[in-house]
Amino acid sequence: MLIHSLRLPVLSLYPEEEVTWFADVMLPVPIPNLFTYRVPREFGLLIKVGARVIVQFGKSRVLTALVARLHHKPPEKYVAKYLLDLLDEHPLVNPPQLDLFQWIADYYMCCAGEVMQAALPSGLKISSLSKIQPNPDFDSAIPLTDKETRLMEAVRTNQSLTYDEAARVLGQPNVYQLLKTLVGKRAILLFEEVKEKYRPKVVKKVRLTAEYRGRQRLSDLFLELEKKPKQTEVLLHYLQKVPLLRDPHLNADGLEKNVLTADERSASSLSTLLKNRVFEEFEIVVSRFADLPPAENSFPRLTEAQRRASDQVMEFFATRDTVLLHGITGSGKTEIYIDLIQKVLDGGSQVLYLLPEIAVTTQIVARLKKIFGNRMGVYHSKFSDNERVEVWKGIVAGEYAFVIGVRSAVFLPFDNLGLIIVDEEHETSYKQHDPAPRYHARDVAMVIAQRQQAKVLLGSATPSVESYYHAQAGRYGMVKLTQRFGQATLPDIVLVDTRQERKQQRMKNAFSTVLLDHLSHNLEKKEQSILFQNRRGYSPYLNCEECDWVAKCNQCAVSLTYHLQGSELRCHYCGFKQSVPRACPACGSTKIRAVGYGTEKIEDELKLHLPGAHVQRMDLDTTRKKNAYEQLIHEFENGHTDILVGTQMISKGLDFDKVSLVGIFDADRIINFPDFRSHERAFQMITQVSGRAGRRAIPGKVIIQTANPQQMVLQRVLANDYESLYQTEIADRESFHYPPFFRLIRLTVKHESKTTGHQAAVRLAEKLGERLGQNRVLGPEFPLVERIRNQYLEEIMIKLERNINLKAVKHYIRQQLDDLQADKSLKGTSVVVDVDCV
Repeated sequence: MLIHSLRLPVLSLYPEEEVTWFADVMLPVPIPNLFTYRVPREFGLLIKVGARVIVQFGKSRVLTALVARLHHKPPEKYVAKYLLDLLDEHPLVNPPQLDLFQWIADYYMCCAGEVMQAALPSGLKISSLSKIQPNPDFDSAIPLTDKETRLMEAVRTNQSLTYDEAARVLGQPNVYQLLKTLVGKRAILLFEEVKEKYRPKVVKKVRLTAEYRGRQRLSDLFLELEKKPKQTEVLLHYLQKVPLLRDPHLNADGLEKNVLTADERSASSLSTLLKNRVFEEFEIVVSRFADLPPAENSFPRLTEAQRRASDQVMEFFATRDTVLLHGITGSGKTEIYIDLIQKVLDGGSQVLYLLPEIAVTTQIVARLKKIFGNRMGVYHSKFSDNERVEVWKGIVAGEYAFVIGVRSAVFLPFDNLGLIIVDEEHETSYKQHDPAPRYHARDVAMVIAQRQQAKVLLGSATPSVESYYHAQAGRYGMVKLTQRFGQATLPDIVLVDTRQERKQQRMKNAFSTVLLDHLSHNLEKKEQSILFQNRRGYSPYLNCEECDWVAKCNQCAVSLTYHLQGSELRCHYCGFKQSVPRACPACGSTKIRAVGYGTEKIEDELKLHLPGAHVQRMDLDTTRKKNAYEQLIHEFENGHTDILVGTQMISKGLDFDKVSLVGIFDADRIINFPDFRSHERAFQMITQVSGRAGRRAIPGKVIIQTANPQQMVLQRVLANDYESLYQTEIADRESFHYPPFFRLIRLTVKHESKTTGHQAAVRLAEKLGERLGQNRVLGPEFPLVERIRNQYLEEIMIKLERNINLKAVKHYIRQQLDDLQADKSLKGTSVVVDVDCV
């Protein structure tokens, strides 16, 4: 609801003077500066830093802005417009958050408005709807066509119409030309209707009116309704649910209306009772989240190793701000988190628990809700706008002292954090790629902790090389857990040589007999299996056997992925879709085959190889709906699914009792990716997905299919030897100038013309090399995919020593980018800046 007048007692510094206030506001648009507006007199005593306001920006844009500063100095370069409205009695964004937004903008080389756009849930931003209304000054003598007359009659009848409503009145999809004509004839006016998106959840309830709350009056009422059985039934149903004769106070809370309207007849009867003032209707605002009190005795009992680890973390917190908890998969890190969370909450501080993906939150949230009940909030993108706003407002109101969420949760309005937990801290999902701000949630969490004097706990079975380096150097404390929880042991790992299998003709399509035999054996034992392939879709591409044609995206330099569901070809970069051709578009042959394996094809073939198995798939395609994760995980937990096929989302933190087998379908594709982190990530991913097996008393086994079992990464996975991997990686990083010894900034130059884009990239690299040194500036080079959405890409990589003046370097880069944008010969060039790229 927009606020037009508020009577809020706020002390003024100048109570008897006419003071003109100006507000510097943060706008959700990519502009480098704050924009100044004049504060209307009626808001002078009400407006505060962090409040949301509505402003007009440009000729017609109406936007939600955040007040960043209040002062008395008008802008020098332009005349300040008035704020249109004030949205908040009490600010929903606190000053430390505004400072954080600016820090993120400065560090990650974007605009504060882009940070604001990413930080605020959509429900906290107003929406504007274009509408049509009649012009009171219209000259009725001006002739109108039949369509114009029909539309004008509808506009006058309804007082206003949206564009879509106008289209329905005329029975045509495009009405813009006709509206333009009517505006020219001064027959209509176009305006923007501004609304807040957030709507609280309202429940309609009923209760007996005051007249019928006494025992005698109720008896009289039953006599009055003696010949009206349906109304009597509604009344009896109410009294059964609300025994007000036993406790009259219960009537005040009433009963939800839908409880009494199970069918049309009872709805009609209730309506009559409301009309006759037997019942009265009222509304209450309720939370969208289920009211769940903590369960008794729900806190886990720590083992001796877990208690020792928890105590060590607390000891390190006395001298360190950050601690790395390096515990093998299944060692019970979550129990330690719960113990530490409770300690911090008992101390009166707030806790933020970050997880890398929504899929991971499903299981952990259910578990933590039993322990912390309504003190805990959940925040992620699968929630509706209204649900996210309720969590945001709940933190401001003090309802949620503990929140679990994905990377965007770092933007929440905490003001008294005591602990931030970053679980699976090595995960690349913590890094935002597009759009800006391209922040890393783990690193932002550390900045927040530093500003609020909080502590950070990083948890992982396979820490990032950077975090392990800082722990080894003594900047972080480090605590290790080397044993699995309870009676569980690490799974046995078997490397299957697919080359040898093919030579011996033992492969069934891309499945080794070893893998299929173990899957079949697991089915017989009624144990569950997980099969990992980090590629969704049915096949990476379609290929003509006659002319070698491959289906490619017309906007990107990639092949189209074949999806069996929907029978279509899709680009995973731009979203382009087309139906599967019946014949080759090039030569007309019908010999078109699907090449390679995605999760969809593996699921399909498993049903052929193991017809008795119930196979399900967890990837982006099957988890688009809000509760899809919960449903898949619930079915797997309850034993309704025998084999779960999935992408990397099944490798992160999921905990299943009956999983005794994990198959990794194609390890080589993970290992041989052209990136300096490929071996680190391959070790992490394979170790993590392997860790889903044998987490309870049932021993686990992992089958890894590879064409080269002797690869060093696989040998280290076999030995669970993270330390050797780290030593090799850290030596290579130091030799070749990579993190943690150097910082990386990647500049991606984009243009529709390959030639112009190349010219811009070369010029930018030369200019940067002149000041920074050619040894620090690499490229430009074309990336693996050199065209996306009809834009050609070239990348420049900047490597900077840790002791270099980063602020000065960024300022110089910004200057060169501004010069590039000003060059008319390079018009249309854009540059994406990614600081600390991963």
